[in-house]
Amino acid sequence: MSVVSVLPADTYIVVNKTILQENDSRILSMLYQPIIGTIPVNLYLTLCNDLDKNEFMSDECSHHHLMTNLRIKLDDIIVAREKLEAVGLLKTYYKKGDGVNNYIYEIFSPLSVSEIFSHPILNIVLYNNVGKKEYEKLINKFKVPNISYSNYLDVTKNFDDVFDSVSGTMFENALKDIKSTHRLDINIDKTFDFELLESVLPRGLLNTKSLNKEIKKLIQNLSFIYNLQVDEMKNLIINSIDEKHNINKELLRKNARKYYQFENGGKLPSLIYKKQPEYLKSMDINDSKKAKMIYIFESVDPYHFLKSKYNGANPTSRDLNLIESLMNDLKLEPAVVNVLIDYVLRVNDKKLSKNFVETIAGQWKRLGIQTASDAMSQAYKESKKGKEKNVNKTKTKKEEIILPNWFDKDIQKEEISKEEEDEVKDLLNEVVYD
Repeated sequence: MSVVSVLPADTYIVVNKTILQENDSRILSMLYQPIIGTIPVNLYLTLCNDLDKNEFMSDECSHHHLMTNLRIKLDDIIVAREKLEAVGLLKTYYKKGDGVNNYIYEIFSPLSVSEIFSHPILNIVLYNNVGKKEYEKLINKFKVPNISYSNYLDVTKNFDDVFDSVSGTMFENALKDIKSTHRLDINIDKTFDFELLESVLPRGLLNTKSLNKEIKKLIQNLSFIYNLQVDEMKNLIINSIDEKHNINKELLRKNARKYYQFENGGKLPSLIYKKQPEYLKSMDINDSKKAKMIYIFESVDPYHFLKSKYNGANPTSRDLNLIESLMNDLKLEPAVVNVLIDYVLRVNDKKLSKNFVETIAGQWKRLGIQTASDAMSQAYKESKKGKEKNVNKTKTKKEEIILPNWFDKDIQKEEISKEEEDEVKDLLNEVVYD
C-alpha cells in the first residue's frame, strides 16, 4: 500500500458515488461515531457539504479548506480520512502533480442499520466501545414495532392487476451510469490460509461449493476480530455444518463468539485500536523532543505502537492480550498504555513481563494517571528511584535502567541540534504503519 504525504496546498475533488439519504446522518452519529470517533464523521459530512445537493462532483478545493472548516491539524484530517477508508465510507485516489498533488475522494453510503448490527466486525467493535447498556439502547431505537396482522387480510394489488401490457419501442440505456446507492465493504489485509484450512478439514465433510466467496469473507472477518488460527477455525467450522454439509453462517458466528469468550473469561474482543481522547491530549505544541514524543503517544493506538516495537511484524497474542487487559480491565487510556509499553521494553530487556507490567499499571491507575505527560513523568520518577537505590551497587549493562533522554526534560520551547532532530525523526519513523 502506497504511503504519500499530504500538504495543505494539495487539492482534492469529491465524487459522489451514491445517493445520500436523510437517515444516513442518524446512522453516522449513532452507530459509526462510537466506532471511528467524531472527527472522521465531521470530515465525512464536510466532504458531503462540498457537494451541492444533487451534484456528482465538487469544485476543486485545497486541504487548507478542510483545516479551516474543521479547525484541526492536517495530520488529524489524514488519520480521520484513513478511518473513513477503513470502514468503507471513502475511497481515495492520488495523482502526483508539479508542486501540488491532486486527490479524488469518492463518497459512499454508510451501511444500513441491519447491516451494521449483523456485521461480524463493526457490531463487535460497537458493542465494546459503547458497553452493554448503551448497545441495548441503540438496538431498541432502531427496532421495528411488533404489529399483529392476525386479524387483517392482505388485499395488495399486483402489477398486472392494475396495469395492462402495451407494445412499445425497444431501447437500451446505460444503466451503469444511473445514480444509485453504493456501499463499500470493509477490506482486511491480514490474509487467511484457505488452502491450509481445506487441507486440514476432514474429506467429505463439506459440500464442495460451501467455501464460496461469501463464506470466505465471513471466515476472514471472524479470524481477524477473534484472532483465530487455522486449527481453531477448523474446529469451529466442523461444529457449524448443517445437514446438507454446508457451513451455517449464523452458527459459525455464534460458535466463534462463544469460543473467544470461553478463552478470555467471558469477554468479547475490544480491538486495541483506540487512540487518546481529544480532551486528554496535550495542549502544548512546540518543537521539543518530549513534546514530539507526547504527540506520538497520543496519535498512535496501542496495537500499532506495539507493532512498531516488533519492527512491523504482528505482535504475539500473549502481548496483545496483556495490552488489551490494561485497556479493558484497568481502563488505562491509550496514550498511557503506549508510554507503559515503551518504558517497560526499555527497562526490562525488551520483555513485556506480565507481572512487571501489571505492577506498574496498577500503580499508575491508583495514581489516576490519564495523560502521556503524567505517565512519562512517573516513569522518570521510578527510574530515578531505581538509580538512587543502586548507586553503590555493581550492575551489569543488562540490569541498568535506561530511559530515553527525553523523559527528564520539561516540555518547553527549545532549540535542538541536528543530531537531536535526526533522533526525533527516527523515533517518528519508528511508529509509521500500514
